[in-house]
Amino acid sequence: MIHKVGQIMVYVNNQDEAVDFWTEKMGFTVISEEDNGQGMRWIEVAPTANAETSIILHNKEFVAKMSPELNLGTPSLMFFSDNLDQLHSDLKNKQVKVGDIVTMPNGKVFNFADPEENYFAVIEKSK
Repeated sequence: MIHKVGQIMVYVNNQDEAVDFWTEKMGFTVISEEDNGQGMRWIEVAPTANAETSIILHNKEFVAKMSPELNLGTPSLMFFSDNLDQLHSDLKNKQVKVGDIVTMPNGKVFNFADPEENYFAVIEKSK
């Protein structure tokens, strides 16, 4: 029986650039980094060290060679925030590509892109 989403795998072209983006721009923490010495390297990042769900950054080219049947597209991730306006402003100041804040029935939301033009969203749910 599944009881939670533990890790989300994101396949990127440049792992070092992706780590810089998630840590320096988004404020995430590197939880772990593994390298099997044969080209398989992955980095686990999360909003905090004790987050229940983390993102694993995999080398897209390597994974494509190892498992050509996998869909290596970027998953649609929705992050939660308690202060969406401040986060939007902070990301703009860090030169992160962000969309406009839109009010939806369940809260305010905006999207943002990483350096590889993968888009993600953030929502502040209505109380």
